[in-house]
Order: sequence, then C-alpha cells, then structure tokens
Amino acid sequence: MRGGELLTAVSNAMVGLLREHYGRGPMKAKTYVVDDLLICVMRDGLTAIDETLIASGRADHVLETRREFQKAMRDRYRATIERLTGSKVVAFMSGVHLDPDILTEIFVLDPPLDLGPGGRAHGGGPDEPGPAE
Repeated sequence: MRGGELLTAVSNAMVGLLREHYGRGPMKAKTYVVDDLLICVMRDGLTAIDETLIASGRADHVLETRREFQKAMRDRYRATIERLTGSKVVAFMSGVHLDPDILTEIFVLDPPLDLGPGGRAHGGGPDEPGPAE
C-alpha cells in the first residue's frame, strides 16, 4: 500500500479507533505527510456528552478527558501507524481543539515515508475523499 491509498488507510484506522472507544468517530479525516511527519487531522468528532458539557461551561473537562484518552491510546496509535507504514514512530503528539471541533495526531517516522512515484502528500478518510487526480 502506497501513496494516497496508505494515507486514506491511516485516516480510516484513526477514525476507527475513536469510533471503537467513543461509540462515534470524527465525520471527516485527512492524513498528510511532510518529510518525516505523518499528520492526521480529524473533524466533527465530539460526542453528545462532550457537547452537553461544553454547553454547561465544562469545556475544560472535555479537553482534559480527551487529552487523557489520547495518552491512554498512545501505544495503540503507535502500533497502528507502524503496522500501516512500516516505519518506526519515534515521537507522537496529540492536539484537541473544541471550536471548531478538530483533533490532530502527529507522528514522527523513521524512516520517513516514501510515497513513491506520483504519490500524494495527503489522503482522505471518512466522508472526505482525497484530492482529485
């Protein structure tokens, strides 16, 4: 698996992990490669519970819970990315933003991905296709 197909697989895998553990995953996802960075950006993934807490002034609780979840999932995220890419994850960072609703997972890979001839630098995920050919 190479190029856009690989990056779409990464997007789908990350959304799948969130769906498995939250009961709902982000509605949109796209994965990008820049040098040795693999960046997965996911949108519209807040649950009804998250939205209720935010509306009641508890956004801090949602952010803390999301960050703790990302820490708890660190090993699964790494294993998933290493399995899909064949590269070692040497560093992993997560980000959560509530308005707009965006999650990011950033992986530093060794060796960097070789997308091959005609490989795309980004691939779509659920409800967000990759760029037109």
